[in-house]
Amino acid sequence: MEHRTPFVKPNATYQDVIDAPEGMRAEIVQGNLYLQPRPASPHGYASDIIAAELVYQFQMDRGGPGGWWIKVEPEIHFKGEKTNVLDPDLAGWRRDRLPVYPRVPYMTLPPDWVCEIASPSTARRDRGTKSDVYLAHGVDHYWILDPLGRTLEAFERSNAGRWIRIGAWGDDDEVSVAPFDAVTIDLGELWLEDPSE
Repeated sequence: MEHRTPFVKPNATYQDVIDAPEGMRAEIVQGNLYLQPRPASPHGYASDIIAAELVYQFQMDRGGPGGWWIKVEPEIHFKGEKTNVLDPDLAGWRRDRLPVYPRVPYMTLPPDWVCEIASPSTARRDRGTKSDVYLAHGVDHYWILDPLGRTLEAFERSNAGRWIRIGAWGDDDEVSVAPFDAVTIDLGELWLEDPSE
């Protein structure tokens, strides 16, 4: 599969995000603008399936406990700073912290959970600078889903303010993972079939 290297610009401002070419994802991570094309189909497929599963059970309260807002590719600005404008693949907010789904151009309340869907061009940033930013802003749960490697890694914020890896699973594992451990997710449903197999 083709590796698509993102364009990087240092000392970025929000105007750089606004001016991003159509069809490109733009975000600022620790002052650097990252521009890259929309992800390939294995990434999009995994995102669609996990989002549907979580929205159905945790946002719409159908078969699950409810209590969450789940958003695909939310733009997140952290209050009081301009060096990070993040665009995670998925994020969730507990309704006890965000009782009403806001009508806003971007979110300012840090999410309770973030899921990044890693690709060859984003994996290093997802595991490095972005995870540091999420941790610094109080995100409690961080998942990294790798549709090519067919794995899910989950991390939880410790009381000491560090990520603790709570587990890694793959292939066709059926998992119950915090903060959505009230239900079981079949990881095998997230992977797009490889036509060469």
